Amino acid sequence: MLLLGITVGQSGGSAGVLVHKVEAAGAIKPAAASDYASHPAKEAIAFGLQKGYIWTYPDEKFHPEQTVTQSQFVASLVAIRQVSEKAPVPELAAGHWAKDIYKRAQKAGILANVKIDPNKPLTKEEAAALVFNAWRPFRGEKNPNLTNTGALITWGWMKAAPSGQPKFREDLPVTRGDAAEILRYLWTDKWQLEQGAKYADEFHRNLKIQNGKLTGKVPKADKNFMVIVQFNKKQGGLEGFINGMSFSIPVNEVSSIGLLVSNVNDSTDAGTYLYTKLPSLERVNNNTKFHKQAKGEN
Repeated sequence: MLLLGITVGQSGGSAGVLVHKVEAAGAIKPAAASDYASHPAKEAIAFGLQKGYIWTYPDEKFHPEQTVTQSQFVASLVAIRQVSEKAPVPELAAGHWAKDIYKRAQKAGILANVKIDPNKPLTKEEAAALVFNAWRPFRGEKNPNLTNTGALITWGWMKAAPSGQPKFREDLPVTRGDAAEILRYLWTDKWQLEQGAKYADEFHRNLKIQNGKLTGKVPKADKNFMVIVQFNKKQGGLEGFINGMSFSIPVNEVSSIGLLVSNVNDSTDAGTYLYTKLPSLERVNNNTKFHKQAKGEN
């Protein structure tokens, strides 16, 4: 699989941004360790380089203290989302070096309400807006009562401003090191939601109503996940089962079923599915959202 990357090279004595193709995952050549070995974001940088959603410059260095550009960040979001379909981007001329990346981003909704400017150094507010656009299919809308910066910091995917400054300061630049940390959260979240969906599908395939009883087995998750199934009883209380356990419960005693998949490394939600229309086995995805809409809120 090929991924599109961004590099910055010299052309005619002036800096120019170039698009290059790099082989995914195993073929990625890590940046020179001396470039980021002592940087606070070194683990996130190494992780992103290995996974193939961030890239080095032509000098094979990462330059973690440089401000990330819109095109670099957009390219990483496209790579993590693995977007292949495209939509028109009339703002960029035919043949523009960033055209293909931006067409993919446009199709994925990443560029919604974003002024297209590939070489623009990003502020926190601009980077956070791109994150929320990219992650709307997974975690819904951000908290409308906060700026993009404030909402992403509150969620835990962006660092607050340095001590002594307003916590949600929007105008601060996002360095490439900062971007690597944000992007690792995104990659990990997409991965865990995909794993959670697999466990949920396995549970759903095995869930049956036989002889008046709900029968099945909780999927046995790997070391990174815990799968819990809860049966909410009509008379109050609940009965729970975890990884690998089988169950057989009278369907007329159960009001609803909840399947919860959590990442044991940080307790984050990797999937929540509800069965609320028993005896129908129709399920609803109820994954944790950026913002839980209050009753009556538009």
